[in-house]
Amino acid sequence: MIYHFDILPSTNDEAFSASYCEGDVVLARRQTAGRGQRGHTWLGGEGENLTFSLVLEPTFLPINRQFLISQAVALALVDTLRVYGISPRIKWTNDIYVGDKKIVGILLEQKLQGGVIARTVVGIGLNVNQLEFDSSLPNPTSMAQECGQEFDTAEVLDTLVGRLMERYEQLRRGEYEQLREEYHALLYRLEEWHTYSLADGSPLECRILGVEPSGRLIVEQAGGEKCSYAFREIEFVLKN
Repeated sequence: MIYHFDILPSTNDEAFSASYCEGDVVLARRQTAGRGQRGHTWLGGEGENLTFSLVLEPTFLPINRQFLISQAVALALVDTLRVYGISPRIKWTNDIYVGDKKIVGILLEQKLQGGVIARTVVGIGLNVNQLEFDSSLPNPTSMAQECGQEFDTAEVLDTLVGRLMERYEQLRRGEYEQLREEYHALLYRLEEWHTYSLADGSPLECRILGVEPSGRLIVEQAGGEKCSYAFREIEFVLKN
């Protein structure tokens, strides 16, 4: 069921209400307090993009494998964009990029109960028809910018929700390795040398080798040393 709102503070906050069931979608034309992974605010053109949250109840998935949900969601976004002729990559942990520009932001929030994942709310902000962006956003793009045409947001939403549930069923069937392999193959900057920023602000020259099952990013430094970093311990350095 898709629940439409003209305005909400946050679709993720709304979707945590017990009144919503697995598979429900909370969609808002505008969010006044939407948030991203690093506490950033989601900014979007009202009615031009898709800002929504999907409710999942993955009680079948062990807590130590919860990063698989992130991988499944990212792959569903890739599946969707490919339908419209766009070839994206997955920027760890789960932003979606076209070239060096961000087209989708994803925020997953979990509710744990009794040792299981009782509820996952998948917040998605997909830039569909927006052509002008706030100057504070360093590298945005949209489907319309990439393809040179406008899209029916309702149609894109139907396609996306369908792909999300397909990937979720793949997760339910226990096809973990296939999900991991596909995610790995689509990683943005995989095997490329770049400078990253560590939590203390110091630069690190390295290349991405992959991602651990826990979600930690595996990199190799210039001297050959391999190490891994959790979310917020390393950050991409992007050109404006």
